[in-house]
Amino acid sequence: MELKTELVEALKKIGFVTATETQALSIPVGLKGNDVIVRAKTGTGKTGAFLIPIMQMMQHEHSIRALVIVPTRELAIQVSSVSAKLGSHMNIRTVTVYGGASINVQTDLIRKGANIVVGTPGRIIDLAERGVLNLDNIKFLVLDEADTMFDMGFIEDIDYIISKLPYERQTMLFSATMPRAILDIARHHMKEDYKKIEVGKEEEITVTTINHNYFIAQGRAKFSALLAYIEEYKPKKAIIFARTQHGSELIYRVLKSNGVDAILLHGGLTQAKRERSLFSFKSGVQFMIATNVASRGLDIADVTDVINFDAPETPYVYVHRVGRSARMGKEGRAFTLVSNDEKGLIRQIEFDAGIELKNIRLSLDKYKDIELPAHHQHERRFGGPRQFDNRHGQHHGQHGQHGQHGPHGGGNRGPRRQHRGYSGDFRRNRENR
Repeated sequence: MELKTELVEALKKIGFVTATETQALSIPVGLKGNDVIVRAKTGTGKTGAFLIPIMQMMQHEHSIRALVIVPTRELAIQVSSVSAKLGSHMNIRTVTVYGGASINVQTDLIRKGANIVVGTPGRIIDLAERGVLNLDNIKFLVLDEADTMFDMGFIEDIDYIISKLPYERQTMLFSATMPRAILDIARHHMKEDYKKIEVGKEEEITVTTINHNYFIAQGRAKFSALLAYIEEYKPKKAIIFARTQHGSELIYRVLKSNGVDAILLHGGLTQAKRERSLFSFKSGVQFMIATNVASRGLDIADVTDVINFDAPETPYVYVHRVGRSARMGKEGRAFTLVSNDEKGLIRQIEFDAGIELKNIRLSLDKYKDIELPAHHQHERRFGGPRQFDNRHGQHHGQHGQHGQHGPHGGGNRGPRRQHRGYSGDFRRNRENR
């Protein structure tokens, strides 16, 4: 690809030696300066596919020249980490911006000098409105995990940010799926001669190297089944998905009380605790219990199993949860616990994703008398704020939906603004985005 020597050396240092299919198709197009829209499955090297052309074409300047917009804090940190390593030999500085962290610290970092800014939509807008983030000289725009941003309600934010950018720029859009909203963005915000790259067939929503299994259980039996699965299948490294923050904490306590090494990741934790959890999981902790905050955009190597303690709401969510395993062509397993009322979801997943889920057998005898945490039993008896529904194995209550819609907790799906005259209340509410 005739890349700069400094860039090649940086690529070698982080282990990028051979291009993935996504990179091999996308990088040459990016290097020509074309606008490009890329549909490729999660875990196929999309971060390198847009960072490498940017690094190659970026001149040594003091202004911000590239803006990478991502849906979550975790993905912003991940992309920034790769960007910092690639730019280390070329004096290219990357700054990460996202809600839930000090805006003053991020302001100071930008003012010290930045060439690439990676961030979430709400914080990018805040910094731009404060006059800290100058968008006048942006030459490269990247929308990463674009379909997730639309699902989280960020489409108006994206439109607003793009409206503030120079017309003469290169736009690169990356997405695991290609809904109509993606094509609308391309039609309205890209040059007419933009290139479209698709890796794999459209119907191949999930990687074919995953073995998909499920087991029917509800109420207390779900915990028994989880422990039985862990004992029988012995996952080396697994993410366990819960529907709610409270649910994830309950699973955590049950696993710990049964001698299983685990950590938590959900939107109710502080950013520092979330980063510590991710570091621990990457460094060797066997199980991570998470809400959907972890279902997209996290590049965690060697995840062998994805366990859906709570069945995902839709086939779309299932696909992106199980995409945490079988990264970069490796094999993986997906295991889902479903209640009798959720059997129809299995058929729907099989139809929409073009896969087969096998109903496996598990012996629950060893764990049939499993004890749940004492305060949980108390809440069930006295009708506390979060009650356990034995019919569906779900947790309910005024805080029960936190974590369901990504990293910011339930209900905070993204902006709902009617106009651009932001009020003080809206600005405060947007701080965590």
